Amino acid sequence: MLAGGTGGAKLAAAIQHLVPPGHLTVIANTADDDEFWGLLVSPDVDAVIYRLASVFNEEAGYGLKDDSFQLLEALGRLGEPSWFRIGDKDFATHMVRAEMLRSGSTLTDCAVALCGRFGIDTHVLPMTDDRVRTRFVTELGDLSFQEYFVRERLRPALRSIHFEGIEAAQPTPGVVSALREADLVIIGPSNPLISVDPILKVIRDHIPRDRTVAITPIVAGSALKGPTVEMMRAVGQEASPVEVARMYRNVSAGFVLDNRDRGLASHVEKLGLQALVMDTVMSDGGAALAARILEAFTSRASWRP
Repeated sequence: MLAGGTGGAKLAAAIQHLVPPGHLTVIANTADDDEFWGLLVSPDVDAVIYRLASVFNEEAGYGLKDDSFQLLEALGRLGEPSWFRIGDKDFATHMVRAEMLRSGSTLTDCAVALCGRFGIDTHVLPMTDDRVRTRFVTELGDLSFQEYFVRERLRPALRSIHFEGIEAAQPTPGVVSALREADLVIIGPSNPLISVDPILKVIRDHIPRDRTVAITPIVAGSALKGPTVEMMRAVGQEASPVEVARMYRNVSAGFVLDNRDRGLASHVEKLGLQALVMDTVMSDGGAALAARILEAFTSRASWRP
C-alpha cells in the first residue's frame, strides 16, 4: 500500500486487521521529512507506524496520544522556535532514529526497527533511503513542507510544488521486492500532489499496474482530509476525482469513487481505468472500506480493464 500520513495511514490500519500478520507492507512518503534540533522528523512514516500500533493522536492529527510538551516548552523558554509541535514521547522516536542514522543505519533500517519497538508486524518502508524534500513555491518565496503547513498554516498563496532531490532518489531493494511480490497494490486516499506523487516519482517503474487500485481522496467536491482541493486548484488542476484518476491512470488499473460521485464513473472509465463505486468515507475507522477493497480484489477480473 502507498500512503501518506492521513487517509492512507488510516486505511492501512484497517487493512492490517483483515490480512494475516506480516502480509501488509506500507510504502510511506518521506518528502515532508525535516530536521529539528539535530533530529530527523519523518511525519508520514511515523504517522503510519503510530496508527498501526493504535497510539496515534487522532484529536491532534499527528504524534502520539496522551503526549506532553515539557521538552518543547523548555526549548521555547531558552529562545528556541517552538512552532513545530513535537511531544515528549514523539521526541523519543526521533532521538532513536537520529542515533541510528548517526551509527550508519538507513531510513529503512530505522523504520523496520521502530515497527519492532512499537510491536507491529506490518512492514513500513520509506519510499527511498535518499534525501527528498517537498518545496512549496509561494508568494513569500520557497518554503519547506513544515514551514508551509505548520508555521505558515498554508496562508501564503501557492504557486507550484517541486521535490528537491527526487531525480536522484532510488527505491530500496525492499520496496522493489514488495511491489514485485504484492497480490494487490493500493494507492490510499491521501493527497495526490504531496503525499502520493513523490512516492510515484520514485517507484513508478516498479508498480504492477494490473494489480493496482487507487482510491479517491475527493468526495462530492471536498477532500476527505486536508487541503487537497485547494492545492489542486492553486496549481491549475481541476479538483475532482476524475482529475485524480487521470493522475493515476498509468500506474493503476482500478479507481475507487465514492457513492456520491457515481455519476463520474463513465468519465473515469474513459481514462482506461475500471471504476469501482463504494462508500469511501472512513467514519468507522476504515473497516468497511478496507473490507470492500479486499473483497473487490478477490474478484478482480471484474474490475481489471
